[in-house]
Amino acid sequence: MPESNTVEVKILDKEYLIACPDEARPQLESAAKHLDSKMREIRNTGKVHGTERIAVMAALNITHDLQQGSQLSEDTHKVIQDLDQKLDAALAKA
Repeated sequence: MPESNTVEVKILDKEYLIACPDEARPQLESAAKHLDSKMREIRNTGKVHGTERIAVMAALNITHDLQQGSQLSEDTHKVIQDLDQKLDAALAKA
């Protein structure tokens, strides 16, 4: 079982201590930097006030980005399947 250590991350100038396995530390730090960046973008627009609201908007934006990436992946998979079937049909004729 991986050993967990506490990692300190900073998001919107506030420090958080997160339990995290050593091997996942780089991913956690990267995720925290990404979240911090998104939250700063939202805060800097001046349209959303309050850390909680900024966090929710950032979470929604990040989730939307992930869903679009997932949809793109599914679409790409479908295109590859179609091409594979066409290739099989062409090779069967040859």
